[in-house]
Amino acid sequence: MNRLFSFVFGLALLTGIATAQAEPVKYEFDKAHTQVLFFSDHLGFSKSQGEFHEYDGYFTFDEANPANSMIDVTIKTASIDMDMEKWDDHMKNKDFFNVEEYPDMTFKSTKIDVTGEHTADITGDFTMLGQTHPVVLHVMHNKSGKHPMNGKTVAGFSATASLDRTQWGMTYGTPMMDPNIEIRLEVEASPAEAAPEGDE
Repeated sequence: MNRLFSFVFGLALLTGIATAQAEPVKYEFDKAHTQVLFFSDHLGFSKSQGEFHEYDGYFTFDEANPANSMIDVTIKTASIDMDMEKWDDHMKNKDFFNVEEYPDMTFKSTKIDVTGEHTADITGDFTMLGQTHPVVLHVMHNKSGKHPMNGKTVAGFSATASLDRTQWGMTYGTPMMDPNIEIRLEVEASPAEAAPEGDE
């Protein structure tokens, strides 16, 4: 009986250790080195670039089992930047983001499909203008390791996605302007207890 107890106890202990080691790590964004960018059609002449400067949230990353990761992010719509104040004001009004009524956009992952050694597709619920529809982020894990200047652990990712803004009710300018929006994210983050503070 003592041997059986010892065996069961040992097995439970090892299982507990393995489970703990397999738990995903919570990461917080290094906002000095993270960009939320988008590109939209301008009457067929060019792709105009915009950026959102204010956002918050986190993601968890299980490097051994990426499908066990997740992301939850909120973006402040009033932080949009088109490099021109008049254009920013138009993007903030009811024609586009209607920031007074809808100050936040959110993305919450629902599924992760690993597509390669360093790539994955993250499907999530994207909420904008009070409507929620799925969006897929195509993500590349660029690198994880120790920051050479501050010694903290850093994980870096690039991601792209596309969406039809009219699906969320943003119809202004169509069909003269292609409603398809290209999204690009460049992300650096560290474990929550050691997130960098704007280190280069």
